[in-house]
Amino acid sequence: MAKVYHDNDIDIKPIVSKTVGICGYGSQGHAQAQNLRDSGVKVIVAELPGTDNYKKAVEHGFKPMSATEVAKQADVIQVLLPDEIQRIIYAKEIAPNLVAGKTLAFSHGFNIHFKQIVPPADVDVIMVAPKGPGHTVRSEYVAGGGVPCLFAVQQNASGKAREVAMAYAKAIGGARAGVLETTFAEETETDLFGEQVVLCGGVTSLIKGGFETLVGAGYQPEIAYFEVLHELNLIVQLLVRGGLSFMWYSVSNTAEYGGLTRGDVVVDAAARKRMKKILADIQDGSFAKEWVEEWKSGAKNFKALEAKERAHQIEKVGKGLRALMPFIKAAEVPEGKPLH
Repeated sequence: MAKVYHDNDIDIKPIVSKTVGICGYGSQGHAQAQNLRDSGVKVIVAELPGTDNYKKAVEHGFKPMSATEVAKQADVIQVLLPDEIQRIIYAKEIAPNLVAGKTLAFSHGFNIHFKQIVPPADVDVIMVAPKGPGHTVRSEYVAGGGVPCLFAVQQNASGKAREVAMAYAKAIGGARAGVLETTFAEETETDLFGEQVVLCGGVTSLIKGGFETLVGAGYQPEIAYFEVLHELNLIVQLLVRGGLSFMWYSVSNTAEYGGLTRGDVVVDAAARKRMKKILADIQDGSFAKEWVEEWKSGAKNFKALEAKERAHQIEKVGKGLRALMPFIKAAEVPEGKPLH
């Protein structure tokens, strides 16, 4: 079992003695900034004027400034911008103001691990990655709890980077739940693999495949939607609460037997072989190179894939059905607005 650190294991002083600059007041930014401040840390925020996130930062009592100013003033610079934007802001605003002794921090290792950002050797490079969305990181902290965090040290110029990373995790509430040590490589590669093979790519393709199979066989699209998408929420909640065994225990014997005997027919040896190929592409940097080039070229393929996904029949059917269920608090993307 991996070592799990809790509040009593970690000294918060290494982060309380520093000024932390949060670059990007989005999902993680707003949560980490407020939690740090409530833990007694001096926090400054970088955000673009006129944006919703800028207004939110002001509402929360911060005085947003440029990333350049944050990089100049902060001892710890936490970069919480989208992966595809980080290297641009780093090169233009952060790098020119990185001096020896500062700490560069992240909540995802993509740009460091794949060398899109290459910091100077005289700064610390750390990661603190909450295993939950920002709103949960904040709400759990306010409620007296916390979201588990991963932490890692890529570069330890000061000799104190590990202590700072652990103190940062404690200050945002992570040690209330548990903090685990990892590496930039492990966090990045497993995160990308999980997104592509299971959480985002695998699940959505499985849903669409099941929906298309049922509709193609003559079943009503609405019924197909309920069976392959809507009820997934129940299964995920059971899995999160108690793992595979609790899910199997909670469903009917018919569902359990059918799932246990047919699941590996869908995700068979050939599918597992393709999973290994996807992992290999992540590990050797092929996916990272593809994504960086996609963004540099204007993201035309990305946008086309988004549009195709949004136009799928299951999205049309689902929007109508979700309107019948106010209890799920449906969230719809406005018509005509791109997903990104």
